[in-house]
Amino acid sequence: MSWILTADAIDGLARGAAVLGTGGGGDPYIGALLARRAVDTHGPVTVIGLDELPDDALVLTVAMMGAPTVMVEKLPSLDEVVAPVRALGASLGRAVTHVACAEIGGVNSTIPVAAAAALGLPLLDADGMGRAFPELQMVLPTLYDVTASPLAFGDEKGNVGVLNTVDNHWTERIARVACVEMGCSIMISGFPMDGNIARVALVDGSLSHCVAIGAGLVEARAEKTDPVARVVEILRGREFFAGKVVDVERATTTGFARGRATIDGTDGSLTLSFQNEHLMAESDGEVLVTTPDLIIVLDHESGEPITTEGLRYGQRVRVVAAPSDPRWHAPEALAMVGPGYFGYETASRRFDGTREPVL
Repeated sequence: MSWILTADAIDGLARGAAVLGTGGGGDPYIGALLARRAVDTHGPVTVIGLDELPDDALVLTVAMMGAPTVMVEKLPSLDEVVAPVRALGASLGRAVTHVACAEIGGVNSTIPVAAAAALGLPLLDADGMGRAFPELQMVLPTLYDVTASPLAFGDEKGNVGVLNTVDNHWTERIARVACVEMGCSIMISGFPMDGNIARVALVDGSLSHCVAIGAGLVEARAEKTDPVARVVEILRGREFFAGKVVDVERATTTGFARGRATIDGTDGSLTLSFQNEHLMAESDGEVLVTTPDLIIVLDHESGEPITTEGLRYGQRVRVVAAPSDPRWHAPEALAMVGPGYFGYETASRRFDGTREPVL
């Protein structure tokens, strides 16, 4: 069912996307500013469900690629967002009919809103992950043999390029080099799909899910109930740690924000390892949760999501785990986004603590 996304709904969408971003995906405030400006200038965006998508559609994903820490100081413009979409449409020789989110986490939930508004195109109520991941090929369409290329990219200076690569991993590698050279933050558009493949390969209803999470947080605070418990309920997850941030090690390298955060609580100490997104949580040498399930850090009282670049000494936080799309637990998916891919020598641990075989 289609619905209209107005400027008033963008803050809730951004808040929910920051929760699903698992610490990464960029500053939701910046993305919300950009989306509101686009909607105020060009009008509200029509959001349609996958069941309404025509078979002959040309769907393109739109996203920011790079280190979220850089985007805080290197603000994107609407021209930068739409340039790759236009370049890719010209390269394909077809009119783009729909815009989609590559990932629903963080700023990449709202940048497609800005693109859809500025281009006058409908936006899909769907995305390629159901969360955020740090590398371009880490989307469910990869599992369905959807190619990222041709992939268009652009920066704030007006540089625009189109890549044609042999597979999605090579698209990531080459685009990442361009991203670093262009200031560690670029806009991209890729993964061209028709309606038939988009209906199968994307996560349905993810924008609506974000809006529901954001609304749940606000409603819980208004009702003076526990907002973290409300998020856990909506996500069907669990809260597994609470405490104070006592140490954060963070560096921007090869186009990623990498690091570790330590949280001390009454039951010991928790270490979170991240590469843009939180990928592993361990306590006293025991691995509790890993990618691909979601590891989310929320403010202790307000329930507001805290990004990896926003983690600071002294913050009182609560840590929540939630299930990912079930398709991420297939063997071929774990090979792409499981802990082993990121160099962690551990079996994948689901949000409920159960272990999966080492790949």
